[in-house]
Amino acid sequence: MLTLWLQTTIQVSGVLFLSPLISGILSQLKAKVESRRGPSIFQPYRDLRKFYLKEVTVPQGSSLFFVASPYFVFGVYLLISLVIPVILPFPTAFAPSVDFLGGGLLFALAGMLQVLAAIDAGSNFTILGASRSVSFSALAEPTLITVFFAVAFVSGTDNPYATENVILGSASTYFSVPHILSSIAFFMLLLFETGKLPLESSGLMELGMIDDARTYEYSGKALLLLKYSSFIKQYLLGSVFLNVFVFPWGLQTGLIGSLLDIPIMLVKWLVLITVIVYIEETFAKLRLFKVQDYLAISFALAILSLLSFRLGGVV
Repeated sequence: MLTLWLQTTIQVSGVLFLSPLISGILSQLKAKVESRRGPSIFQPYRDLRKFYLKEVTVPQGSSLFFVASPYFVFGVYLLISLVIPVILPFPTAFAPSVDFLGGGLLFALAGMLQVLAAIDAGSNFTILGASRSVSFSALAEPTLITVFFAVAFVSGTDNPYATENVILGSASTYFSVPHILSSIAFFMLLLFETGKLPLESSGLMELGMIDDARTYEYSGKALLLLKYSSFIKQYLLGSVFLNVFVFPWGLQTGLIGSLLDIPIMLVKWLVLITVIVYIEETFAKLRLFKVQDYLAISFALAILSLLSFRLGGVV
């Protein structure tokens, strides 16, 4: 029992360590491709430290919910990191409490808290971001849930760890049409949820900002928590894509194996980062009203994944 708790601690610690590093490596590689020097891969850690030292300001007229929301959002993402296979290939101490549907609902809960806090801030920019986020989430959240249902049907279980083992041990499941379609849908959703081109450009440009607009009125430790939450969200979604959908191999078991899983996940992420940078440098940013078309395609692929399983099973 003690070993299981230690392994659970290793997974959460690995998520906290790797999530800013992944963002730093992505920014550095993107800068190299653009022939720029770029920031250090450790710049996200420095940014978090800078936010920690800054003063917290609260917009006039906002409620206590605005102040408390970053702590709840950060807590939700930490909870998700306890229950899904993002480093360890075997269930953690809390894994039996949440299945695929529960994980999808937790992601939706974190997004809803940020939207409500943005509205509570009362700023034009935050409300703009909240409005855009709600409009796009109307397709993004059902896609996430549908993809999780599709994977559960294909693998015969709604436990993410069991699904990982089923796909790991069955080539027919891995190369089945439902699994391939759901993998493509999830990858499209991953690009949207992490604010990557061609869907969203990072920064505070009014015409393109979605996620950044929701945190526009935050500062200090509250902004630290929200930025850290965005790093963790990116890591969680990307790791689920790697470990459950496209590359479930390579992770080790046992206490020593759990420590080795951290650099193994970093190597997996380097491959995914390369693909993301290639996409960002190849495609131009979509117009804002085209984002819904993009998400509609992702949702359609998720539905097709369910229909192909219903009509033909794992083929």
